[in-house]
Amino acid sequence: MRIGLIGDVHQEDLALAWALGWLSDERVDLVVCVGDIADGFGDLDACCELLDSHGVVTVRGNHDRWFLAQTLRELPQATPLAAASAETRAWLAELPVSVSLETPAGKALICHGTGNDDMIGVKPDDEGYALESNTQLQGLLASGEHRILIAGHTHRPMRRRIGELVLVNAGTLHRDYEPCVGIFDTASLSERFVRIPASVGS
Repeated sequence: MRIGLIGDVHQEDLALAWALGWLSDERVDLVVCVGDIADGFGDLDACCELLDSHGVVTVRGNHDRWFLAQTLRELPQATPLAAASAETRAWLAELPVSVSLETPAGKALICHGTGNDDMIGVKPDDEGYALESNTQLQGLLASGEHRILIAGHTHRPMRRRIGELVLVNAGTLHRDYEPCVGIFDTASLSERFVRIPASVGS
């Protein structure tokens, strides 16, 4: 199974359309999105429509939660509730915090941060206390239920193994970082990321 990876979207509708087109050309088996669709430069309605119409398995991020609750609206590029349609707000409100998927390599957990906590991310250079104090991560390791964790939040694409768990970060589409789209291969437990061209969305 080859899983298309879409990281934190942040309303980058043009980059999202490009990413979905690239993944279609690559003939992946499934596409997942790790949330944070709201709060950014582009069109929130267009992003939700693209994800919905392409059947992307999507989870909620902390920015989606803040958008729906209209909290922390003083943040840069924060989206007011009135800027989105009623359909978009309802679609976002229905997004799950996490989704568990069966893959040939074992169960994969799709989430935004780590498990059910959308504010805790694992970074490529986290070691020692940073990992030991991550109670969500430790719970996943202890349960052994999932072999793969696909998440976002840090905007830093990566793949690393911690114990028996393979952690994959899908990166971000946000133009202020290094926007990318990726593919995770469950047969080889390997990933491939490509940069989204700078001309997209400019």
